[in-house]
Amino acid sequence: MSDRQQGVCVIVAAYNGERTIARAVASALREPEVREVIVVDDASTDATPARAAEADDGSGRLAILRHDRNRGPSVARNFALRSSSADLVAVLDADDFIVPGRFARLLAMPDWDMIADNIAFVPESRAAGFAFADLRDFPANGRLIGLPAFVAGNIPRRGVMRGELGFLKPLMRRDFLVRNGLGYDEALRLGEDFILYCQALAAGARFRLTDLCGYVAVERAHSLSGRHRTADLAALAVAHERLLGLPGLPAGDRALVERHLGHVRRKLHHRDFLDRKHSGGLPRAVSDYARRPATLWRIAQDVARDKLRRRSDIDGAMEPEGALRYLFG
Repeated sequence: MSDRQQGVCVIVAAYNGERTIARAVASALREPEVREVIVVDDASTDATPARAAEADDGSGRLAILRHDRNRGPSVARNFALRSSSADLVAVLDADDFIVPGRFARLLAMPDWDMIADNIAFVPESRAAGFAFADLRDFPANGRLIGLPAFVAGNIPRRGVMRGELGFLKPLMRRDFLVRNGLGYDEALRLGEDFILYCQALAAGARFRLTDLCGYVAVERAHSLSGRHRTADLAALAVAHERLLGLPGLPAGDRALVERHLGHVRRKLHHRDFLDRKHSGGLPRAVSDYARRPATLWRIAQDVARDKLRRRSDIDGAMEPEGALRYLFG
């Protein structure tokens, strides 16, 4: 399209990110392939817009937009997409930062509508003094991933470190998104990336992965039960049901989406049980689930596991404090 610029638009949806937003913006502006960095301040109550502006390098590539009320990351990202003019788009979380040379390496690879590289997960305590020289070297390989493998890569497995492919931050061709009417589901404040990638793959996207590491994600300790709101999990379950309603979805793909939906519903039941316990007491919560003994048993398992994690100060399967881990490779 004639009104599009060659190059990358980096989208940063930010809410109360004053401590990290400047680092994120600076890492994007450092990349010569980046033509736009669009920060959408989602009605922060801190100095997020001012801290983002401090990272401006004077090149005219930074735009800071603002919502008058908090509307969530999906709405913010769609707002940035509509406001941008670059032919390639990438999302950067306000806590995170880009490895130098990332986009040059991705753009050198052929045959893709979406391309994502490896992610280094860094403990928050190490992020401020992080040195890119500490990153492992990975091969500059490339492989295409389909919907079944992508969904399977998001299904938790016992004894395996958390490594969901939904964490991927791909570089995406705008024309593919536009042709297929794709954007972030604005009903979601959780799992919006996963749903978009599933929709794109179902529409025939060539989604290429490489083991090269180009993105650093900062991890914070949190408990399983406190991570998500009940309403957010319920909305994610509905989004899965819409995925299952896509015409022509192969039976194998459908089975995997249904399996992933089962894990979402398990988290939803856990969170809902804790809400009921908080508002009406444990006997009332147990009574509400008494007619679903299998669900109640799974909730009891999840509550016990969550307590053990808090007691040992371990977040899921994270490695020891200070250690790096990678999404794959």
